[in-house]
Amino acid sequence: MRISIIAAMLATGLCGSGAAQTAFNTSVRDLVDEVKSGSAASPQLPAKPAPAALPPAAQKPAQDYNALILEVVRSMPEGGGYSIRPDAFSALRDSIENQNGTLAVDTSASMPSFCSAATYQVFLKVIAKLQKQGLALDNETVDSLLVRNQPDGEGVWGRWNANAAGIARLFHELGLGRNFSSYEEAKPGDFLKIFWTDKIGKQERGHSVIYLGSFTENGEEYIRFWSANTPGGFGVKAKEKSSGIRTVFSRLERPEALTGIGNMPLTDPYSASLLSKASTKQEMFQKVGIK
Repeated sequence: MRISIIAAMLATGLCGSGAAQTAFNTSVRDLVDEVKSGSAASPQLPAKPAPAALPPAAQKPAQDYNALILEVVRSMPEGGGYSIRPDAFSALRDSIENQNGTLAVDTSASMPSFCSAATYQVFLKVIAKLQKQGLALDNETVDSLLVRNQPDGEGVWGRWNANAAGIARLFHELGLGRNFSSYEEAKPGDFLKIFWTDKIGKQERGHSVIYLGSFTENGEEYIRFWSANTPGGFGVKAKEKSSGIRTVFSRLERPEALTGIGNMPLTDPYSASLLSKASTKQEMFQKVGIK
């Protein structure tokens, strides 16, 4: 079954393990309000870290979609449990519908969950909000965003759920936004893949999250993020920045690029290969456009 294939991949560490998580649980709504307003109390979260220099065309996207992503994170339920069993995949599939060409995402029906499912739901809820604001997507494009147990590398969900930097690969293929690896360029609302070990592809251990900022406590630097975390499910956690071997950030800048899905190959061979093959940092960065 396709579900068992994906579940086997997740069990190898896509969303990490309980040992990879740290304390600092925080109310999602309170934290995201603080991040958005820049009023977070000690430890202080920077509202907008200074970005590195970018090409002129990428410096000022038409809209700050990170703010909308944070708004959606704030609306997500808390808890619900963490699972990579078939029930979690069924819950994800059933939570997303095409209602006459408009995305509908019912996150209350998507628990328990796992990390890539959680970040995908946030992404789709952002797209659904943008549709109401005028983003034009045809019925075929909306259908392509649904979850139908696609194997890794196939379609939109299959790319998002793949090993290595699946989200970044999708962003690069479609031109949805830029990918980068530096915390200095990051800001709350970026999608983030954290690698807990140096393995990429087969045998990797990592976590798909939404970055919420950094802080220092007792001389140690931490990052905060939102995802479906072990064991509680949807929520905010923090982890020592040094515990991540590498990071890949993806920033949504051009959601209208989803109209190009029909021109994208059904399957991305690179993403599809990573259940059984290893990759390197250099290969992964090349595939997602990071120099």
